[in-house]
Amino acid sequence: MSQAAILDLRPYLFSIAYRMLGTVSDAEDVVQEAYLRLAGATDVEHPKAYAATVTTRIAIDTLTSARVRRERYVGQWLPEPLLSDELGPEERFELDESVSIAFLVLLETLSPLERAAFVLHDALDYSYPEVAAVLERDEAACRQLVSRARRHLDARRPRFEADRDQRDRLANAFLAAAADGDVAALEQLLAEDVRCVGDGGGKVPAAAKPVVGRTRSARFLAGLVRQADRLDLAARATRVNGQPGLLLTAGEYVVGVLELEIADGQIQAVHNVINPDKLRHLGPVTDWDSLRVGR
Repeated sequence: MSQAAILDLRPYLFSIAYRMLGTVSDAEDVVQEAYLRLAGATDVEHPKAYAATVTTRIAIDTLTSARVRRERYVGQWLPEPLLSDELGPEERFELDESVSIAFLVLLETLSPLERAAFVLHDALDYSYPEVAAVLERDEAACRQLVSRARRHLDARRPRFEADRDQRDRLANAFLAAAADGDVAALEQLLAEDVRCVGDGGGKVPAAAKPVVGRTRSARFLAGLVRQADRLDLAARATRVNGQPGLLLTAGEYVVGVLELEIADGQIQAVHNVINPDKLRHLGPVTDWDSLRVGR
């Protein structure tokens, strides 16, 4: 395959790898390895299908080893966030509900083969014969993989507000209430069983378990805002994995990314990624120890 053809396909291949792995760093490694293999391929009749097949198979192998690392992960594991306005040309693809942080976390509960079959068929609209060709399984087996994945996901699949304007209005109301430290206003915006999940990776202080419930979460979030004020952090509204969110910075340094999961006119979950290793693709990250000392 020509270098130009492979470069044109990179955003698509990255979208496959990221859905499979939930980490930008691993997805980029998969795409790079796929690039090396594709560059040596000749007489490829269907370049896009062939490139997707190579990428998916590498991602399956990578996910198997990544699972071992995640079993040893300190605290709550969340995917590495993607910001719509921060994606480079080699990574840019449409961010939708299939790459939301909540959904990627749910995909972690599937086996690598189930995840690949589900991503290809349900997220990327591959037919069952096409899925079978990629996974080197017969069509009946691939139907079973997708069926098992759906059964596993359906009961816990996150809900999202279909109306983007409604999501943005609720996100703006959340930002205003949080900025004012208004616990009562925050409570009105949160679902009764809302979950707040923080990922510090053992490198930055974060709640060891999710904070669950409207009142507890409102107080917890107000506390986070007070801490951000003490550290003089700036918050910029952005879209995180296709959902409303915030980018937290200290000067030129990235401190954290917060995503809101919104459905039924309420915030169902808040995901806060502050592990610096998961933010490096967004720019220079801050040293939290020096940040606290400096303030």
